[in-house]
Amino acid sequence: MPENLLLYQTEIIKAILETFMMVGASVLAAIIVGLPVGTLLYSTQKGRLAENRYIYIVVSLIVNSIRSFPFLLLVVFLIPFTRLLLGTAIGTTAAMVPLAIIAIAHYSRLVEQSLLDVPRGVIEAAKSMGASVSDIIVKFLFVEARSGLVLGLTTSTISFISYSTIMGVVGGGGIGDFAIRYGYQQFKTDLMMYMIIIMIILVQSIQIIGTTIAQKIDKR
Repeated sequence: MPENLLLYQTEIIKAILETFMMVGASVLAAIIVGLPVGTLLYSTQKGRLAENRYIYIVVSLIVNSIRSFPFLLLVVFLIPFTRLLLGTAIGTTAAMVPLAIIAIAHYSRLVEQSLLDVPRGVIEAAKSMGASVSDIIVKFLFVEARSGLVLGLTTSTISFISYSTIMGVVGGGGIGDFAIRYGYQQFKTDLMMYMIIIMIILVQSIQIIGTTIAQKIDKR
């Protein structure tokens, strides 16, 4: 094992765990909140299950506003909110707040698009069988769109990994922060390269797993 890699082994493991924590929280927020928000965006569009122009405009405006922020500015902008929520704006836990918020906005749009790809005939067939709105969403829409939802979550997760690399600005730690502090700033190029390789392996693994799952559940 190269000398620097052995010397900083403990810090590297800690950085990897911090990245997993931040990305894990983002994925959880995307599923728990982003999925319902995306479904609401789909359902309240004109001609859809629960058409409501005002709800759609408000929710869409909020989502678009969050997504329009450069992520670093969003992190800084949310510092007062994070401090109010957690009592601190520094650390890995605090870093999860802006990551969770961008995760919700990011994935909700992908959910909306996946549901829009479901043929209208599926909805009409469900209605003809007397299915309720909730049944149509859960038993028909989600089932038909499941492959797209998984691929969207995979794409989002990779984006969350990218976002997590700059959370060092609020002491969030993680692989990206380690690469900058120990690799770039201390001129240890080999350490920076190791971190880049770890990131590439992580991203490739998530993409392969996500694509494989999406292909297996796609029955079309």
